Amino acid sequence: MTQQIPSTEPELTSVRNFRDVGGLPTVDGRRVARGRLFRSGHLAHACDEDAAFLSSLGLHTVFDFRNSADQKLEGPDVELPGVRNVNLPLSDPADGAEFWRMVRDGDLDQLRSILDDGKGGARMTASYRMIVTTRTAEHSRVLHALAEDSVPALMHCAAGKDRAGLSIAVTLLALGVEREAILADYLKSNEKHRRYKVHRSSTAANAYAPEVMELLSPLFDARAEYLQAAFDAIEEKWGGVETYLERGLGLAPEVRERLRERLLD
Repeated sequence: MTQQIPSTEPELTSVRNFRDVGGLPTVDGRRVARGRLFRSGHLAHACDEDAAFLSSLGLHTVFDFRNSADQKLEGPDVELPGVRNVNLPLSDPADGAEFWRMVRDGDLDQLRSILDDGKGGARMTASYRMIVTTRTAEHSRVLHALAEDSVPALMHCAAGKDRAGLSIAVTLLALGVEREAILADYLKSNEKHRRYKVHRSSTAANAYAPEVMELLSPLFDARAEYLQAAFDAIEEKWGGVETYLERGLGLAPEVRERLRERLLD
C-alpha cells in the first residue's frame, strides 16, 4: 500500500521545487491520488534529512531527465535504498553547451547578444515545442513504466521546471487532468522557495546586476506561454491530445486505463 504523506508540503533543505502532484482534478471528476506522483529538482545534493524523507515516500522509481552535462556539473543523484533510478535525458548533452557557458560565464554584452529582444523567451518556447514533439519515445517509456510497476514515482531534471515540468504535464494529460490544473501546477515553480538558484561564475561587480537578472529571467521562469507552446505543438502535429497519446506515444486504451487505476483516486 502506498504510504500517505502529510498534506502539509515539506520544504526540503537541499532539494528544490519538490511537490506531490496529488489532488489535481480530472475532467471526469476524479483526482490524482496523493503519494503516487512527485516532482522536484535534482537530488544530487540531498542532505541526510532530505534523503530520509524521500526514502519514507515508498518510491519505486526516480526518473532523472538530466543529460550527462547536467550530471557532470551537479553530480549523480543520491542513492535511495530500494529505489530504481531511470535516467532518460530529454536534451542532448552537446546541445546548447556554448549557450549555457555564456549564461554562466558571459559578460553583459554577451548576455545581451543571446538573450535580449525576446531571444531568451523564444529559445525556451522552441525548446518546449522540440521536446514534446521529438522526445515521444522517452515520454512513452515513462507512461508505460508508470502503468506497469513504477508507482510511486518522482520525476526530476535540474531545476524541476522544464524537462520534468513537461513530463509531468504529459502524464497529467494522459490521466485526463483539467488543462487549467496542469498549468497551475506548472506555474508553482515560480514560487520563491522553489526557484532554481542562478549560478554565475563571474566575480565582476555586475554579475548579478538587475539587467543581468532581467536578461536571464526567461530561462529560469515558468511561463504559461512556454507550456502553451507545447500544447499548441501537440495540436499542430497530431490534431489533438487523444491522437498524440495513441499514435505519438503508443498508449493503447488498456495501458491508459491501467495508468489511471494506478494514479487516480
